[in-house]
Amino acid sequence: MIRTLVLFVAALNSIKHGTDAFKFMSNWQPPKILTDEQRVEIAKTEERFGDKKLVVITGCSSGLGRQTVKNLLATNKYHVVGAVRDVDKMEAVAELDGFNMDNFHIMECELNSFDSVHKFCDELKEYKLAKPIDRLICNAGVYQPSLPYAKWSVDGHEQTMQINFLSHFLMISRLIEDMTKAPDPRVIMVGSVTGNDNTVGGGGVYPIADLKNLDGFKAGFQNPIAMADGYGFIGAKAYKDSKLCLMMMSNFLHSKYHRNTGISFSSIYPGCIAETPLFREKRAWFRKYFPIFMKYITGGYVGVEEAGQRLFQVAHDPRCAKSGVYWSWNGGPREGRGAAALEKGGQISGGGGAGGGWDSIYENDQSDKVNNLELSVDLFKTATEITGAEWPQAKTFTSPCPTLKVIGAVSKNMIAREELKRMAERPGFNEDGTPIKLTKRKKAALIADKVIVRGVLGNTVGRVGRVAGRLLLGKIPETAKSGSFQDEKPQEGKVAELTPTTPTIEIETKVVEEPKTIDAISENDQADLEGEIFDQVFANGKKAPSEKEESTEREWKVETAEKQLSPV
Repeated sequence: MIRTLVLFVAALNSIKHGTDAFKFMSNWQPPKILTDEQRVEIAKTEERFGDKKLVVITGCSSGLGRQTVKNLLATNKYHVVGAVRDVDKMEAVAELDGFNMDNFHIMECELNSFDSVHKFCDELKEYKLAKPIDRLICNAGVYQPSLPYAKWSVDGHEQTMQINFLSHFLMISRLIEDMTKAPDPRVIMVGSVTGNDNTVGGGGVYPIADLKNLDGFKAGFQNPIAMADGYGFIGAKAYKDSKLCLMMMSNFLHSKYHRNTGISFSSIYPGCIAETPLFREKRAWFRKYFPIFMKYITGGYVGVEEAGQRLFQVAHDPRCAKSGVYWSWNGGPREGRGAAALEKGGQISGGGGAGGGWDSIYENDQSDKVNNLELSVDLFKTATEITGAEWPQAKTFTSPCPTLKVIGAVSKNMIAREELKRMAERPGFNEDGTPIKLTKRKKAALIADKVIVRGVLGNTVGRVGRVAGRLLLGKIPETAKSGSFQDEKPQEGKVAELTPTTPTIEIETKVVEEPKTIDAISENDQADLEGEIFDQVFANGKKAPSEKEESTEREWKVETAEKQLSPV
């Protein structure tokens, strides 16, 4: 009774909400009998993780990532896996900060190498057992603005782009399928104001983030090609371009996967963290005066502790489960930058500036470059080729209605037959542009269909059916035939037309003219196949006479067949 009531409520809900109504049933599975090995794995998973969410974060041995891990572990609601390049350094930091090692696990991942990323994902799969990943935070990054030349990764790519974007791109492709099993999965990418050129920081300071037409990526992005756009190397631009790629990819993955996987994809700008190891390769005078400039002139300064709270918020706050968002924070009031700024340590102003608290988060606007959908598609395709990433197919949930499955199974063969006929009339093409070649078996099926089904039966039973159809359904409206703005252009190149050389059966009746067809069949194959069909249909299994022999016997048999098939 209760089960019936539940199904009835679900049916009503389907009427109200349309195609998404049965989406909650997509993960329903029949009862499974667990093996002893599966029971052991589930027990180990519960022992290791309990009811905590599993978080994977890259680059957490210093700066923003380090502070984010401190906040995650402080809640006692997360089990964190830190993917770092230097395991020894991470162990020292964890001991210094007092991390609870029961909830923190260190794993090596060198983002300069795609093989290392694959190895990390394989080891993570073994470590997490049956636990799905709840959060993936792509935080690791390098900034090398002082370099006069490019540095190359193990795979022969420019380091900044590979570490900041390409390796994270590959990691997401490896982990996304597992994340669909989590109840509230989120992929968070750390962007930057420098990748968003609709701001002063992103559009007013040279060099500007700009991928142009992605000529560098399209050419393979291998040494010596150091920039995504294919032009000369500038260290600061390589960083800005990588952040632009991250924000574009966050939006693209949201469009491609959020609806059918439930994964939330978002990017953030936590503010300008002027005192962070990110600037370790800048000159000493820059590291000294840049924080002062950001505090008291622009008002965009944010301390690393507050920035860590902001990244933690996007991973933790229920409001941040929204997908396709670029998260930012409003600082304190913009006015009072003079003496008041000195009294408050500069923490008073600017979108992304310090202050404002937990509720200052908002959905920031992104530039036209970030929202360029066509270029985002090219970015996804080229990055997939460069990294060798394999993405799951984006499938829309379909109704579990059994009627739909039965109809699909019944109509499958009929659809295949009609599609074969369509391809014969307008042959398709292979990926290299060459025409699709039909096998001899398919050619024979097409000829038999034309001679027997459409020739003989089509002029008898088919004619009666067409007449009855016109009487019952009426004529096709003229509006359905008109409205094309161009005539269909003829296919380039002459294609052999199927013209039977054997005698055809003529029936004294008005035949509805069939549309002309273009069959991509060579003359030799055509003659052989028609001969075989003649032998089977008209010659009672005997071979057809050759061209050198007289055709009187064939003509006599054709005349006999005509008398037998002529309507009474």
